[in-house]
Amino acid sequence: MLNFQKGSQMVRNKISKIFLLLQASVFMFSVPLFAESIIADHSSVPLFEQIPLSVIQTIQADAHIYYARTSHGYQIITGIDMIYNENASYESPYFYEWGDDLGYDGDTLWVPATRTYLNSHPECNVAMFSWCGGVSTNTEEGINIYLSKMTELEQAYPNVTFVYMTGHLDGGGIEGNLYIRNNQIRNYCINNDKVLFDFADIESYDPDGNYYPDDNDACNWCYDWCAVHSCPTCGDCLHSHCLNCYLKGKAFWWMMAKIFGWETEPAGCGDANGDSTVNVSDAVWIANYVFVGGSAPEPLEIGDANCDGSCNVSDAVWIVNYIFVGGNGPCDMDGDGSKDC
Repeated sequence: MLNFQKGSQMVRNKISKIFLLLQASVFMFSVPLFAESIIADHSSVPLFEQIPLSVIQTIQADAHIYYARTSHGYQIITGIDMIYNENASYESPYFYEWGDDLGYDGDTLWVPATRTYLNSHPECNVAMFSWCGGVSTNTEEGINIYLSKMTELEQAYPNVTFVYMTGHLDGGGIEGNLYIRNNQIRNYCINNDKVLFDFADIESYDPDGNYYPDDNDACNWCYDWCAVHSCPTCGDCLHSHCLNCYLKGKAFWWMMAKIFGWETEPAGCGDANGDSTVNVSDAVWIANYVFVGGSAPEPLEIGDANCDGSCNVSDAVWIVNYIFVGGNGPCDMDGDGSKDC
């Protein structure tokens, strides 16, 4: 039986070159594929604290974001800036901001502008679009036009992750048109494995989990909550309270971490890229880390598939041997199916 572990240095060098070729193809696009919806809502905010700094750094290095927005959409940018002002490790990733939003009543002017930018910027890998008041007065047909145009863009630019968004609160509560239209967007995203930044849901809950569906974009509960809690400050959170912007900034980082493949559950031995399975992409991830300075497995021990105390090319070889030749699994030195390091 072929054993990559005992191969000559020449074989290892050839394997290393193969890995680099794999790296060139697998890592050509920095945004990984995901098999289920990503919903950034109020429940995402506290999970911000769990995101490893290495994931933040990957986003900062690799994300190129097209963002069509007006004043309400700027709340996310303000929130990102507030977090950065607290901790300089959270410098914003690259944004190109186009000064318009999703409009009203089936408006599609944002579509050709998006195509123009994406056609001339192949490095762009995330596209976001915000609403002003366009959901509140919209119709089922108008929202369907928005959803269909987003889907068309996804099909035309498969290497870009498109971020859907709900409209901001308007005081209409759960009986209002905004709530119905926002649910139309939510249901579509959940049922079709989309990425959604749930603007309205974040505005609807205070950090203690209390629900305020009848509030509006001013975030009146923010003033009450901050009267008895310590709250961050900002120069201006357009149309709203600084806490509202701050929470949206945290939800944004969580969303980006999920887009870039971060899993909240800790990865197992050999799962170098944290996608909850051990496959050839983990060997590629390790090779990328070793040879071209890519992101290290987090924590580093996850990449130590052969239990030698470090993450190096021999771990990638071990994983390849396990997948293609039937060798022992990651960290399973004696073949009994249990972790040995």
